[in-house]
This record gives sequence, structure tokens and C-alpha cells, in this order.
Amino acid sequence: MSDCVEVHVTAGGREEADRICAAVVERRVAACAQVVAPITSTYRWQGRVERSEEWLLFMKTTAQRFDDLAAVVRELHSYDVPEIVAIPLAGGTPDYLDWIRTETSPAAPERS
Repeated sequence: MSDCVEVHVTAGGREEADRICAAVVERRVAACAQVVAPITSTYRWQGRVERSEEWLLFMKTTAQRFDDLAAVVRELHSYDVPEIVAIPLAGGTPDYLDWIRTETSPAAPERS
């Protein structure tokens, strides 16, 4: 089992999704972040079943950096209770997993 995780977040709009993705990569709490086309979410909120269009974000980080990533998402997210879940990566190519670890290390050198 790898120490890397994929974090799923939903956002209410494309601009918010892009802003969150840029921030988590710039702050080195995620090595990369992708925005998936709009999805339709059905959920229970405040006693009612709701349906809305959302944007799905996938972010790669380490389990160690998850709390820092979640803090950035909460800071920028418009929802009272945003979806922020981490899925452990059972495996991956060693070079890709090493890249995630390197890019999310607080001590990582800046590259041009």
C-alpha cells in the first residue's frame, strides 16, 4: 500500500474548482489536480433531497499532507460542508508515486 492518496472534492462551479486546484498545487499540498466536467449530484441536505450540478476535482497528495490540503480547500470553498475525501492509492508506478512525494514535500526546491 502506498502512502499516497487521491483526494476527491466537489465544487459548485468551474471558477471555484479552478481556483481550488491552482491553490493546492501552488501551496505544494497536492502534486496535481484535475477538474472533471460537470456532474449531477443527488444528496440529502438539511432534511431535503437536493440535486445540483457540481464540478469534480481529483488531487494527488500524500496521507501526511491531507490535513494541509483539506485546510486549503476549506479556506477557498463556498460550501458549509464541502466533500473532502481521501482514497488510498493501493499502488502506482514508483516514479509517479515518488513525484507525488517530492512535489508535496514542504522542503521541495522551487523549479523553473
